[in-house]
Amino acid sequence: MLTDNHGRNINYLRLAVTDRCNLRCFYCMPEEGLKWLQREELMTYEEMLQICSLLVKMGIEKIRITGGEPFVRKDMMQFLSALSKVSGLKELAITTNGVLTAPLVPDLKKLGVRSVNLSLDTLDANRFFAITHRDEFANVMQTLEELLRHDIEVKINAVVMDGKNTQDIIPMVEMTKDMPVSMRFIEEMPFNGEGHVYNGLKWDYIRIMDEIKEKYPDIQRLQDSPSSTSYNYHIPGHKGDVGVIAAYSRTFCGTCNRIRITPEGVLKTCLYDGGVMNIKDLIRSGASDGELQTKLLEAFGNRPKDGREAEQHRNINDPAHESMATIGG
Repeated sequence: MLTDNHGRNINYLRLAVTDRCNLRCFYCMPEEGLKWLQREELMTYEEMLQICSLLVKMGIEKIRITGGEPFVRKDMMQFLSALSKVSGLKELAITTNGVLTAPLVPDLKKLGVRSVNLSLDTLDANRFFAITHRDEFANVMQTLEELLRHDIEVKINAVVMDGKNTQDIIPMVEMTKDMPVSMRFIEEMPFNGEGHVYNGLKWDYIRIMDEIKEKYPDIQRLQDSPSSTSYNYHIPGHKGDVGVIAAYSRTFCGTCNRIRITPEGVLKTCLYDGGVMNIKDLIRSGASDGELQTKLLEAFGNRPKDGREAEQHRNINDPAHESMATIGG
């Protein structure tokens, strides 16, 4: 079992395989995109398999593949097939925007992928285009249909943005009546690649829940899992459930069980830190698995207690505003 210096179990890796994305959601990156990493700057699939295998031996049980958008990277399904065979890995999950995913769902099912997080911020095609700057709403909805048809657990992630999609909150909650999905609303965060700083978050997790409770006063609080990032609820008679993630308020840090590796191999022990070591560089310099393990344990032993402490420790010239596409969510 892996633990950090605060006694928290670490058993969950979020691995970003690319910084590239086929959408341009304004809360994630500028409309013109980012200065994309060059191929040699990315971790190779072989390097990712090496570090994943080592981390699983050390105690990681769950790996979630993120991006950018994972499926824009060439040969992603072959990598997932190899990763699914790593001895000791208990759960392989995916986060996707759904644009390219629908035709891949049967193969994901065969690989043992039981859970997919689908990013979807609105149920209105016009608002979808305004948020993402791409006309891909139909493809995303097709992915949702395919995931449900293949009995893959679906969590729909919607970032709540003032003046952009708050009118979608109730319609998206209503999806849970007939669909066995978890509808999760996320506080907007500062990771849009433009250095935007909030002057007070208008739609925090409390206001989001107040909006839902006004329509559904009989909504019931569920028992959250020990490392849950969301406050979870169920509406009587609904097939699915509802969650709210206080990503900006950072109320869940005390039980955080996850680490992140960016597409260029930077280990982040907290979403809000600036990165604590570059695993890719260590591998390419010839570090053995034993040397990597020593470095990893040292990093886990110096983990900030929460996101605010991590942010405070960042260099003043490096504030927390990098794109979510370069972090991996």
